[in-house]
Amino acid sequence: MQLMQVPGLSGHEDRVRRAIAARLDAMGHTAQTDVLGNLWVTVEGEGPAVMLFTHMDQLGFILRKIEDNGLLRLERLGGVPERALAAQEVLICLGEGRDIRGVIANKSHHATRPDEKYTVVPYAEFFVDAGFASREAAEAAGLRIGAPVVYAPHAVELAGGRVSGTSVDDRAGCAVLLDVAAQLARRDSGPPVHLCFTVQEEFNLRGAQPLAQRLQPDIAIQIDLMLASDTPDMAARGEMALGQGPGMSLYSFHGRGTLNGVIPHPALVRLAEDSAAAVALPLQRSAQTGVLTDLSYVQLVGDGVASLDLGFPMRYSHSAREMCDLKDLADLSQLLQAMLARITPEFSLNRDDYT
Repeated sequence: MQLMQVPGLSGHEDRVRRAIAARLDAMGHTAQTDVLGNLWVTVEGEGPAVMLFTHMDQLGFILRKIEDNGLLRLERLGGVPERALAAQEVLICLGEGRDIRGVIANKSHHATRPDEKYTVVPYAEFFVDAGFASREAAEAAGLRIGAPVVYAPHAVELAGGRVSGTSVDDRAGCAVLLDVAAQLARRDSGPPVHLCFTVQEEFNLRGAQPLAQRLQPDIAIQIDLMLASDTPDMAARGEMALGQGPGMSLYSFHGRGTLNGVIPHPALVRLAEDSAAAVALPLQRSAQTGVLTDLSYVQLVGDGVASLDLGFPMRYSHSAREMCDLKDLADLSQLLQAMLARITPEFSLNRDDYT
């Protein structure tokens, strides 16, 4: 939950990177970074090299215009849902101790016409009120066009071990990988593992591919949300439920502008299923259109990378109040550790061995 409180808009992940690097350093890992801001540690071993990764950025906004009256206009960065924006609190990220809070304005109810009551306002018409009475006052506080803006960081623990707040996508994945990192720091055998925290996933999946080109893994396992379908509005989308264990994607495809997706390698599907059975963990299954992760580009690096998307069920994606279950995160970490332990030097990536 602490990582959910750290702002890190896509392309501006530095505070998150530093927070994660400090945790890795305390475990005894030596972390590396690149010019994009990706962060990773390499644990040496024998066998096929594994890139185990998750993204640390979040979606949000860029300050587009400062009006003469001090109100602010925003540009979306990432898949921000317009119908979830009105009256949301935001944080304008100027630097440690200098951030400024504001609120996305919602037209006064008393002045709302009947034809407006059921209309979603386009994001270009939204404005943020941060309390400034003039452009000069806003600029004096440090505001400039291009400043990163995120949903105001928030995290709360709910009943039954569930957590709600900002950037569950994908700070929950970061927490899982940090737990795996703690275990890897104590292991004495296993495959080479590149444990990676990537950038700019919400900005058209930019960060992981250059890192994969550097690391040249044989296997890539990506950790992200799985669309929970246990609420009335999502019931037709699948059988993924909070509190019922980690999930595995058998098919993903993004048909809205970005024609890409992942069909997993059968060796890794078998590995996940066998590992879950061996440690008596449930493993939910997902097949979705409209979902995309940066694994879709990592799989194409070099001669091709055996790939699999794993994750945790999450409700209310890309809103200011996402939700997950802490037990699913703990189970996902346990599953990943079991999978890594079964990747021996003899582990086969020959597809004919699995058909």
